[in-house]
Amino acid sequence: MKKNLGFVVLIVLLILSGCRKESENTLKVGMDLRFFPFTGMDSEGNPAGVEVDIARALGEFLETKVKIVNTEFPMLIPALQREEIHIILGSMSITEDREKTVDFSDPYLFDKIVALVNKDYAEANGVSDSMPVEEFFGNNEARFIGITGSVAVSIPQSYGFEVKSVTSDAVAEREIATGGADILVGAYTLYGMHDTNKDSTIMYRRAIEAADTGMAVKEGNTELLEKVNQFIAQMESSGLNNRLREDWDGEIGKKLFDESMTLDYYMKLN
Repeated sequence: MKKNLGFVVLIVLLILSGCRKESENTLKVGMDLRFFPFTGMDSEGNPAGVEVDIARALGEFLETKVKIVNTEFPMLIPALQREEIHIILGSMSITEDREKTVDFSDPYLFDKIVALVNKDYAEANGVSDSMPVEEFFGNNEARFIGITGSVAVSIPQSYGFEVKSVTSDAVAEREIATGGADILVGAYTLYGMHDTNKDSTIMYRRAIEAADTGMAVKEGNTELLEKVNQFIAQMESSGLNNRLREDWDGEIGKKLFDESMTLDYYMKLN
């Protein structure tokens, strides 16, 4: 009986030892799998997306296995601090507040602030993507609209404009489409608004602001951070970005309701 018990204990110890070794050689990547085509799931429920592929390529670069840990976005930093994950890789903008609690890598993608513009206003004022941002905000009579607390309000206010506050994006969209306001500042969701109002709106695609997207590691984890920055530095030269373009350009076009838009929209500042 004692021999059998000893054998069982030995087996358990070997299993636990193997699990520890596998865990030590696995990069746990935290991301919120609700934001396809960047961090999402395929039809079978498996992680899929631009940043999922980047995470797997990072694992190859580090010569380690990768485990995607599906975590709601607000809980990613707490999970990193509790060491439940090793890195956050999922559309997280680099901000001063976040830099107080995590260490960020160099940016690898850029999320852009653009604008939905009433078509009549755009034609009357020569608005196009070639117009510099300073000139875009140069018309003192432009009527801005947006939800209080959003960039739709804060950015025009930073240029000295009063902004009409509304309760929802749907209201703002209707006002732009019907001529009740001239300009709505925002992110990629504006492309969908333009798609449903092509006859009465245009998109100003030049980046009004660009939020740097970085990978986040626990404060003080300089070893991993240095390797991650080395990986980011070679994403283009290694051919990874080209592979991402080939696989995801079509989905980006769908996301932005414009087949001419590609992943380069997020890879380049302008």
